[in-house]
Amino acid sequence: MRNLEKPPVPPYLVLFVGLLAVSTSSIFIRFAQREASSLAIAAYRLTLATLLILPLAFLRYRHELAQVTRRDLLWMMLSGVFLALHFVTWITSLEYTTVASSVVLVSLSPVFVAIAAPVFLRETIPSRVVLGILIALTGSTVVGFSDACSWPPLRCTLEGGGRLPMVGNLLALIGAIMVAGYFMIGRRVRSRFSLPVYIGFVYGFAAVVCLLIVAGFQLPILGYSPQTYLWMTLVAVFPQLIGHSSFNWALRYLPTAVVTVTTLGEPIGSTILAYVILREAPTWVKILGGGLILTGIAIVSEERAR
Repeated sequence: MRNLEKPPVPPYLVLFVGLLAVSTSSIFIRFAQREASSLAIAAYRLTLATLLILPLAFLRYRHELAQVTRRDLLWMMLSGVFLALHFVTWITSLEYTTVASSVVLVSLSPVFVAIAAPVFLRETIPSRVVLGILIALTGSTVVGFSDACSWPPLRCTLEGGGRLPMVGNLLALIGAIMVAGYFMIGRRVRSRFSLPVYIGFVYGFAAVVCLLIVAGFQLPILGYSPQTYLWMTLVAVFPQLIGHSSFNWALRYLPTAVVTVTTLGEPIGSTILAYVILREAPTWVKILGGGLILTGIAIVSEERAR
């Protein structure tokens, strides 16, 4: 149920600012990947965001911290696990595939929310949502194979453009599933807490998970150049603190479907930035597949927002 409390600023304005911020994520990550591992970037992103937000939570919302129950902690911990796995898989996908493919596939989260709704939310799937799911999945198939296949004749290979696009596309899809779980839990828990308290816990749990993964793979966490630290800091401040926090704030006042459909603008913004900055021009097949994905997600989200 939507929160009837009057928001201090228009929620759609906050969503727009968040959208602009998250569109920079893949560009900053690509620059950081020149020296740092994807897992380290994910850990830095969440750790820095947590360190920046926790002081505010403790100083201004101490009374709310006392109201957090064990059940709330468990839900926020699970949300943090989903968020950590989302960033681990999606950031890693950028090593193997193009920005356009990665961001458009990871934007499939509303489709996975719709698919999971009958199981976890006990909701039926209307025929219009089924149509949207089929269109989006068709588009994801087109995008998924566009980097590794050529036509005519149909020839597919695991490698493409010196990368492993099929691996990257699969990782982006897994990232979409993970962020769908993160959004679903956020809608359940977020409305009971102020934004700094909620994201302070969730980002904190996600940061711990990422740090444990980095330690498990024995990857370096220190010793990078100042420029790499700068890129990772920008990833934490703009896409994470401003971008994702804007989406979490909006979950207090808007349905999950409305918030998730807003993320449809990220592939467009990221693809434009990748073309201008990284010189990655999307092919017409990728544009077609991306268009199908966005159309399908729009149908799904519009129906669920009713």
